[in-house]
Amino acid sequence: MEGLAVADPTDPIRLGIVGLGAMGAEMLAVATAAPGVEVVHAADPSTEAVQRAARDHPAILIGTDPDAVVRSDAIDAIYIAAPPLHHADYAVRALDAGKAVFCEKPLAIDLDDGRAMVAAAQRSGLVNAVNFALADRHAALEVERAVRAGEAGDVRGVDIRLTFPTWPRSFQKDAHWLSQAEQGGMLREVLSHFIYLTDRLLGPLEPVLLDARRPDAGSSETSVFGLLTAGDVPVRILARADAALPETYEWELHGARRSYRLIDWGELSVSEGAAWTPIALEAERGTEATRLAEFARAVRRSEAARLPDFETALRVQTIIEAFHDGA
Repeated sequence: MEGLAVADPTDPIRLGIVGLGAMGAEMLAVATAAPGVEVVHAADPSTEAVQRAARDHPAILIGTDPDAVVRSDAIDAIYIAAPPLHHADYAVRALDAGKAVFCEKPLAIDLDDGRAMVAAAQRSGLVNAVNFALADRHAALEVERAVRAGEAGDVRGVDIRLTFPTWPRSFQKDAHWLSQAEQGGMLREVLSHFIYLTDRLLGPLEPVLLDARRPDAGSSETSVFGLLTAGDVPVRILARADAALPETYEWELHGARRSYRLIDWGELSVSEGAAWTPIALEAERGTEATRLAEFARAVRRSEAARLPDFETALRVQTIIEAFHDGA
């Protein structure tokens, strides 16, 4: 790793935040309470978002110019929570200016933008990471441990099922871009987490049959079906956002000896051919706070983070955008 973002590894990471919507506001709250992190500057073009953040964090410089965060010499690293159309612009300029980057998913919308982000990360030699929620979630780590230990036996398949009674979800209702085809939708916003997990456990995925349907050309997808393979393992995807169904997040790995079911981001069950049996997990759940802490440790030590990097996220982006190619 060529470049150290912090001169003294005992100093706090001076963090800038770009984007103060649902995720940016959450990370701002997490970062202000995190040991070893000092939030120096945050920005969002929305005056309303800035006023809300400034009210909650009056000691932090918060404004409406994200470029000022990217340009700032007082920052070691930035967290990007802007809409994904802007990820590449902010990330490439930040990396070229010597700042480590922690970015929300998806990596980007355009594959050329994603490749430019990977190239900038490689060129800079600085820490780069993407905030996939399952990167350190205790349930995902337990499945990974079991698969690596052979407890699942040969993996026969993976099933992913997502359903939403409304889209965007209530906590993201102000992010109008999420309902638009250009950069929103459940594929980029939610499925990408589960594609990442499947890639991590089984290796790169290859599309076999992909179908994503929209009510009109400008709207995000409401019905998705996918069949992919990871090596010789079939991966089936079914997602809907246009029917009277409960909000559902299900990921299953089917093994010859034992199968695993992950629901609601952290609830894990196991089956050996009978009913699903919940597994009590004692490890820390994995949160925005733990992922930020890992990113900060990596920046201080000038070493690769134990988080998905831009190159990994580009593989995920490639699969997600393949759905959109035929929509």
